[in-house]
Amino acid sequence: MTDPIAPQILIVDDARDIREPLGQYLRKQGFRVRLAAHAGEAREVLAEAAIHLVVLDIMMPGEDGLSLCRWLVAHDGPPVLLLTAMADETDRIVGLELGADDYLVKPFNPRELLARARAILRRAPPEAVSPPSGQRAFAGWRHDPDALKLIGDQDQVVDLTSAENRLLGIFLDQPRVVLSRATLLDLTAGREAKAYDRAIDNQISRLRRKIEADPKHPQILVTEWGGGYRLAADVTEVG
Repeated sequence: MTDPIAPQILIVDDARDIREPLGQYLRKQGFRVRLAAHAGEAREVLAEAAIHLVVLDIMMPGEDGLSLCRWLVAHDGPPVLLLTAMADETDRIVGLELGADDYLVKPFNPRELLARARAILRRAPPEAVSPPSGQRAFAGWRHDPDALKLIGDQDQVVDLTSAENRLLGIFLDQPRVVLSRATLLDLTAGREAKAYDRAIDNQISRLRRKIEADPKHPQILVTEWGGGYRLAADVTEVG
């Protein structure tokens, strides 16, 4: 009998001959498992169940896996393990840039998927870290953490995801201080840094697209080679 508090995995794949045997295998390994044949079903499951990991096929009819992955990341959803076809290297890269945690190429060995799933779940935070309250100004922006927004000098408004909101708050707490990837992982979500550095890199890239005039040549969130990242701006409290 499956432990009622065991992690719950959602498998989203339109291929029944992959979805159902994989679900049976993971249940035998002690996980709770939910199945979805398409993105619409997956959204219904996510609305009603506590899901700890989504195993997500990219190539599906209708809304594809990349679109669902983008939605999950934007809504601070559970970690994502992408399933991709051998030839879809571009989709794999795009998926990782969107914020997927890992990928596996079809056909795959279920034992490898199990190992990757366990590694992702070990890195997952036990609970979300609350962002700081109070508005602060920096480099022509005002950060409103409660509203998950940035307001520019010209009153332009930029929405932030929960993950971006937390990460920016950490930089604003320690302006001009070099923060390593491991430190950022610990402070944002309590995740182990092992084999997960790209999660911070992805979030930094998304933040730069929102706050930098030229994200390819950042002047606000700068890279310290061999060190990590630094907020190269002064920060002031907004009354």
